[in-house]
Amino acid sequence: MAEMMSSSQATPTDIYLERLALETQDRKERYKLLVGDLDKHDMASLHAALSEDSDGHGEGHRNWQSNGQSDGNSDPAALSVGRRLALAYAEPPLAPPDVLSTDTVGTTRLQTAPPMKRTPLAPQQWSTNPFVNIGRRFKRWANGDFRRRRRESPSASWKWVATRRRWVLLVLIFGQSIIAANHMRTVLPGQGLQWLEITILSLFVLLFAWVSAGFWTALMGFFQLLRSHDRYAIDSEVGDEPIDDEARTALLVPICNEDVARVFAGVRATLESLRSTGNDRHFDIFILSDTSDPDIAIQETYAWLVLCRDLGAFGQVFYRRRQRRVKRKSGNLDDFCRRWGALYRYMVVLDADSVMSGKCLTRLVQMMEVHARVGIIQTAPRASGRLNLYARMQQFATRVYGPLFTAGLHFWQLGESHYWGHNAIIRLAPFMQHCILAPLPGKGSMSGEILSHDFVEAALMRRAGWGVWIAYKLEGSFEEMPPNLLDELNRDRRWCHGNLMNFRLFFSQGIHPVHRAVFLTGLMSYLSAPLWCLFLVLSTALLAVHTFSTPDYFPEPGMLFPVWPQWNPTLAVGLFGVTALLLFLPKLLSVLLVWIQGSRQFGGPLKVLESMILESLFSMLLAPVRMLFHTRFVLTSLMGWAVQWRSPSRENSDTTWGDAFRAHWSQTLIGAVWAAGVYVMEPTFLWWLSPIVFALMLSIPVSALSSRVSLGRFCFQKRLFRIPEETQPPSVLRRMVRLLTRMNTGMAAPSFAQMVVDPVPNALATALGTSRHTDAEPIRKCRAERVARGARMGPAAMSKLERLDFLDDPVMMSQLHYHVWEDSKAHHSWFDCGLPGRESKHLPTFN
Repeated sequence: MAEMMSSSQATPTDIYLERLALETQDRKERYKLLVGDLDKHDMASLHAALSEDSDGHGEGHRNWQSNGQSDGNSDPAALSVGRRLALAYAEPPLAPPDVLSTDTVGTTRLQTAPPMKRTPLAPQQWSTNPFVNIGRRFKRWANGDFRRRRRESPSASWKWVATRRRWVLLVLIFGQSIIAANHMRTVLPGQGLQWLEITILSLFVLLFAWVSAGFWTALMGFFQLLRSHDRYAIDSEVGDEPIDDEARTALLVPICNEDVARVFAGVRATLESLRSTGNDRHFDIFILSDTSDPDIAIQETYAWLVLCRDLGAFGQVFYRRRQRRVKRKSGNLDDFCRRWGALYRYMVVLDADSVMSGKCLTRLVQMMEVHARVGIIQTAPRASGRLNLYARMQQFATRVYGPLFTAGLHFWQLGESHYWGHNAIIRLAPFMQHCILAPLPGKGSMSGEILSHDFVEAALMRRAGWGVWIAYKLEGSFEEMPPNLLDELNRDRRWCHGNLMNFRLFFSQGIHPVHRAVFLTGLMSYLSAPLWCLFLVLSTALLAVHTFSTPDYFPEPGMLFPVWPQWNPTLAVGLFGVTALLLFLPKLLSVLLVWIQGSRQFGGPLKVLESMILESLFSMLLAPVRMLFHTRFVLTSLMGWAVQWRSPSRENSDTTWGDAFRAHWSQTLIGAVWAAGVYVMEPTFLWWLSPIVFALMLSIPVSALSSRVSLGRFCFQKRLFRIPEETQPPSVLRRMVRLLTRMNTGMAAPSFAQMVVDPVPNALATALGTSRHTDAEPIRKCRAERVARGARMGPAAMSKLERLDFLDDPVMMSQLHYHVWEDSKAHHSWFDCGLPGRESKHLPTFN
């Protein structure tokens, strides 16, 4: 500051007023600041004069004196917060009077959230010991509780239908697996009698049953989608009934260090789509932030203000950033339920990349209103918006094959279905009563906070007697895919750990058998990888045993005839063909369904078939790579290695060759060594193993090239991997893309240093601060010490946590602003970074 004074021969108050005048809208007010008779004796007098000028009676100056803040711990800058905001945002005002008001001590405050209506939440402790649970069940049975419970809660008709369907599914899976196991036994040289062959056969049965379950799910989904009417669909009895005024719905958007422009473009597109339906009065939106980066936190508040000012959405769109970040996303939802859950009947949980149309949201509420015993309705989000080749292939796969599996899940599960954690509507009263998650008991990596909360919340909702359904035909729900393989694997690392933890709840008391099966399904989604890897390793070991050992033709003494090792290549080829049919027939049926329903938006009939073939070949290349990664994820989770919980990439980012080499060099080496070893033992067996080992050897170029946006655009031009959301995008997606482009080019939020130094951004930061403490001497002393240390050390020396503390505390923020301008010993970097020349930081508009 001293260097600025010597170079310009201007006082700090002159520089301050010049900067404030730059942001002032009214020309007369700007002239008054520059040449008026404001008291510029020192910074304290200037802030008091600005406050007096706002009311004309000097009330602010008298309050400052009467509050005893004329000593070193004074906060004179707080007096002028309202005036600084009024000068910068005169027409239209920054916010309505009920939003921009003053607190109990007269400090200007910008309300970002509605008044609270607190509800106590108490999670139930888990009981995961099966023997203890059996004892409790026996005790209840002895007391007659089961009889009363059964009489009080008669099953609905769909439950009997679902039970019969599931028995049929079990018969199909296990019958098919037993037949396949018998054929596999005849393929093995020792007819499955040796210990190594017994282990291989056991692994084969498990993996074949897993494949069989997916096949029958897709097959029934195919027949479901061919039917014109499904009497058990959740929307089968729902018309276009008006929504009750009491049926308030909160749209929750939990975020953590996300791409701010993408988040708010999606929120704004969703809100505008809601308004086009005329039902937006029934909905409020809450952006619930767990962001730990202060610069991103500033961007979030600015984006919230821009959205509310542009759309007049104050009182409808709210923003809260937690200071105590516990339990990650589920803790963020708990915090909302505790503060505001009693104000709403439903909540719709969105992801940071979610977009939903107004018609879809309206339809979800209408379904809930008609079905009074439904707790959760999950939509089937459609993936779109990515340009990378990898992501476009995944979008094509989920758009073409996904509906079969989703409809199949609905067929087998009905009202005991999945919840995937986002793009779903939830009835708040039972959720708050039954679905608050307690940590898993014990110590180690499989205990503590539940990571994958969605499956558990669905199980608890069903345990309490509420239905969980999938609206598999509902349109207007969208999400985005990871842009490349490495980002997808980073997400899978978290999901793997979460699903392994969830399996501890398999024996929890009261969990419905279907949701126990869901926990098992989540486990097998990742445990199948090490099982498959072990199956391949043992098969190679069996080859080595029979290659390097002498056959024992007389395994028992006294035998008159030798036992010859048998090998039946015809059965082996047939078994391989059946397994391939189970894997690829659902894809063929998906293409057939697209042909029947219309393939023009997918690029045409031949392009759909060509895309399916290319995607299948690509999936074959990635399957062994995912196998090794998922095997590592399972092992590291069980060994207690920490999980890095980072938000996934929201950009169309390419994987560099260096990143691909660092991630896949070990798989390449394993593939090369494996192929060489098998070739030495039995060259003909290498043909059977070639899809595995060659895919591993090609993992580096496949990972790098598949992430390329240029290849994705090329395929789009050739009408490959087309989806309807690309050929004819829905209006809500078109609106989101336009908003995202404009926000990326037109909005630059200030840095933390600018929020401290610049008069108007600092006034915004002070008004947005949410911490409110009692006026106690220890607190005043702590604040003064931190402010003095911050002023002298400069912004670069402050940690992210310290900067967040200042953003949260309006008193410290205004005091730091005052000391930086007043204290001659303040670090020079505050002004080097905090005053951006004549660049204005006025809130932009995107109307």
